[in-house]
Amino acid sequence: MTGTLIAPGTATGTPAHRDPNVLRWLAAYTSSMVGDSVYYIALSWAAVQQGSPAQAGAVMAVSAVPRALLMLGGGVIADRFGPRRVVIGSDLVRCAAGLSVAALLFLTSPGLWPLALLAVVFGTVDAVFMPAVGALPARVTTRDQLARVQGMRGLAIRFASVVGGPLGGLAVAIGGAAAAFGLAGLLIAVSVPLLISVRMRELAVDDKAEARGGSADAGDAGEGAGGRSAAVVGAPDSEARGATAPAPDKAPARASTPLGDLRAGLRYIRAHRVLAPLMLAIALGDLGFVGPLNVGLTLLADERGWGASGMGWVLSGFGVGAGAAALLLTVRGRLPHAGHVAGWAILAGSVAIGALAFVPGVLAAVGVALLVGLLAGLSGALCGALLQTQADPAYLGRVTAVSSLVSLGFAPLSMPLSAAAIGAWGTGPVFVGSAAVCGLGGVVALCVRDLRRAELPG
Repeated sequence: MTGTLIAPGTATGTPAHRDPNVLRWLAAYTSSMVGDSVYYIALSWAAVQQGSPAQAGAVMAVSAVPRALLMLGGGVIADRFGPRRVVIGSDLVRCAAGLSVAALLFLTSPGLWPLALLAVVFGTVDAVFMPAVGALPARVTTRDQLARVQGMRGLAIRFASVVGGPLGGLAVAIGGAAAAFGLAGLLIAVSVPLLISVRMRELAVDDKAEARGGSADAGDAGEGAGGRSAAVVGAPDSEARGATAPAPDKAPARASTPLGDLRAGLRYIRAHRVLAPLMLAIALGDLGFVGPLNVGLTLLADERGWGASGMGWVLSGFGVGAGAAALLLTVRGRLPHAGHVAGWAILAGSVAIGALAFVPGVLAAVGVALLVGLLAGLSGALCGALLQTQADPAYLGRVTAVSSLVSLGFAPLSMPLSAAAIGAWGTGPVFVGSAAVCGLGGVVALCVRDLRRAELPG
C-alpha cells in the first residue's frame, strides 16, 4: 500500500503515557536534557578553572546573546524544515561540539576561548532547538493527549535537573571537565537514534501552504488545529506522500521567504483570540517570577542567615511542588476549565511569592516554596498545554519561539533589576512588587473571555 494513512487529529486510542511512540520521544528528550544539565556543570567548572570569576561569568552568559537574537528565526526554521529534523540536527551539532571540547581539554589546556566558542555554539543551536522541541509533541501524538505530554515533559525536566547535577559533579570528580563534556556529548547523542525511530504525524499540504504565506490569510488560519487532519508517516517531516491534494478552488501557494514566514507567524499570534492574551499572561508571570526565585532567593537566604543549605532546601521544596503539578497533569491527562484554572493558579502563586519574603524560618520557607512550585508548575503546564492545543501545528515552531523568547530572553532581564532593587529597598518590597507583576498575568487570563473559557481537548 502506497497511500498515506490520514488519521483524525483529535482522538487517539492509546494514552500518551502508554504509547511507545511518545515514550521514545520522551526518552530522547530526557536524555538530551540530562546532557544539557551535565554540560552546564562542565562549562561552569572549566570556566572557573581556566579564568577569573568575572571571566567565568562572562563565559556562562555569552550563550544568552545568540539565543535571544536568533530565537524567532529558529521558529521559522522549525516550521519550514520540520521539528524532528531540526532537533536531530541540533543534537548532532551539540554532541560534536561537546566531544570536541572534551578532546581539546584532555589533550591540552587551551584557556577560555574554546569554552566561550562552545557557549556561543550552544546558544546559537538552542535558538533553533527550543522552538523545534516545542513543535514536536503535536507531530508525535494527537491533540487530546498534548496536555498529558506537557506534564510528561515537565517530569522529564525535573528529572534532568535532579540527576544531571550529580552526574556532572561525579564526572568532574573522576576525570575533570573533559570527562564531564564527554559525558554530556554522549547523553545528547543517545537522543538521536531514539528520535529517528519516532513516527511523525505529518501536516496536511493545505496547512503547510497557509503557514508559509500561501493563499490563505494568516489570520484565517487561526481557527486552530481542531479541524485539521494529520497524516501518520514513518519518514521524518517529509511531505506526506499520497496526502489529500489542495482543493481545486484553492489558489496555489505563493513562494515565501523566511522573513515572510516570520511575519505570517507574528500576524497569526496577534490575531489569535487565545494565543495573544496567553502570551501576555506568560510574559507577566515570568517577569514577576524569575527575579525573586533566582537572585532574590539567594539574597533572602543571605539576609535571613539560612545559608547555602537552607537555600537548597527551599529550592528543593519548589522543585517538589513543580514536579507534583507535572505528575498531576500526566496522570489526569487534562483539567477542566484550563484557562480559568491557569488564571487563578497564577494569582495564587503570586501571593505565595510575596509571602516568601516574610516567612519566619527555613521550614516555613520550604512550605511556601513548595506551594509556589505547585501553583507555578500547574499554571506553567496549563499555559504550555494551551499553547500546544490552541496553535495550528503549522505555526507551532513560531509560537513556541515567541513564548521561549519571552521566558528565556526577556524574563531573565528582571534578575539584575531585582538585585539592584533589593539593594536599594530590601527583599520585602521587591518580592511584593514582583508578586504584583506576576499577578497581573493571572488578571489577564481571567479578564480576557476567550482565554478564560479556553479548554483542553479530551
